[in-house]
Amino acid sequence: MSDTTFPPCPECGSEYTYEMDPLLVCPECGHEWDPNAAAAADTDTGPVIKDSVGNILADGDTVTVIKTLKVKGANQPIKAGTTVRNIRLVDASDGHDIDARVEGFGQLKLKSSIVKKI
Repeated sequence: MSDTTFPPCPECGSEYTYEMDPLLVCPECGHEWDPNAAAAADTDTGPVIKDSVGNILADGDTVTVIKTLKVKGANQPIKAGTTVRNIRLVDASDGHDIDARVEGFGQLKLKSSIVKKI
């Protein structure tokens, strides 16, 4: 019998977890997880921002606008399919968590829910 103890299951809290290389497994709920990935996720400092289809966004990514957007003070809307390069993620104010320069419009804040990562 091994004297190694494993952390409890993060899903159900069961103490009967066991190792199945390279994962830990819970026999009660069937949850499998990588303990190293969980430790790395705990050290992450900021919130994870995802695009409209669930891809994780990062500073410097290139995205495409997925629907036509009306812009106050502009003569024309930003059309669906417009490519926006070198985005910068910012703290969400009013849900606008992307700061970007859109060609023909200048500096704008966008919502991550209306873009798709390329």
